[in-house]
Amino acid sequence: MEYEYKFTPDGFTVTEDMKAKFDENGCILVRNFLSKEEVNHVMTSLESKEFRTYMYGVDDGEGRKAHMNVWNQPGDDITGMLGRCEKVVNTCEQLMGGEVYHYHSKLMGKPPREGGRHLWHQDYGYWYENGCLYPNMITVFMAMDKCEKANGCLQYLPGSQKCGRIEHHRLGGQFEADTERIKEIQKQIPLQYAELEEGDALFMHCNVLHCSSANLSDKRRWALLCCYNRADNNPVKEHHHPLYTPLKKVKDSEILACKKMIDVEGKAFMPLGVDKTSLLQKVEN
Repeated sequence: MEYEYKFTPDGFTVTEDMKAKFDENGCILVRNFLSKEEVNHVMTSLESKEFRTYMYGVDDGEGRKAHMNVWNQPGDDITGMLGRCEKVVNTCEQLMGGEVYHYHSKLMGKPPREGGRHLWHQDYGYWYENGCLYPNMITVFMAMDKCEKANGCLQYLPGSQKCGRIEHHRLGGQFEADTERIKEIQKQIPLQYAELEEGDALFMHCNVLHCSSANLSDKRRWALLCCYNRADNNPVKEHHHPLYTPLKKVKDSEILACKKMIDVEGKAFMPLGVDKTSLLQKVEN
């Protein structure tokens, strides 16, 4: 894959080639972005009872639910260190061409045999509704479990960000992009599957079209997504995610050094009924 790279802890930075590939394809894939130790440490937080308390379901229109846990501020706990660490934030700033702030993070879970699909959409299809005037926004999709076709890995159309924002409509608890338009785009852009090992990361522009199928396998599929907005793209209306909030970066070493499992007060977990773009529902945790 022409936009695939490997993380080097002794000096990872966005090169001119990476930036050019991101501008062309709307994404870059970085293998081994998180070490095995970092993934395991983050998972101790994500799998804690307190964290799972805030996990909700998103109806996929076919009777299944994808699981989601959303928090608006990174906080001072383990996942907060990940969302604030230099290798995540600096990479986003270099790809987006300016200062970014933490827009929100989320754990996207697909339990074995019943995890619901995610419909074709652009992240900006949601965030446009929040008063973000420009698509100067990015998502870092980090695999916490192995992601493969069998357990509903991410599917995407590289370069589709050049199509601009597509109209979206409600289906189940999600927004879905215009399916007829996507069919036409797929005639020109080959579908890609983001088959990832634990710790791999896909940096994706907010207008890249993507989806995922239901998880009908016996393997769980969890991914941690950190979403950032460029500082000069402050939303023009208040909504369920933050307006510009300066982000205090930390060294990458703080991920493993952090012993605070969960910072409930500092994370501002999103409760039911607040987000009008994703209709969250209670699930058994």
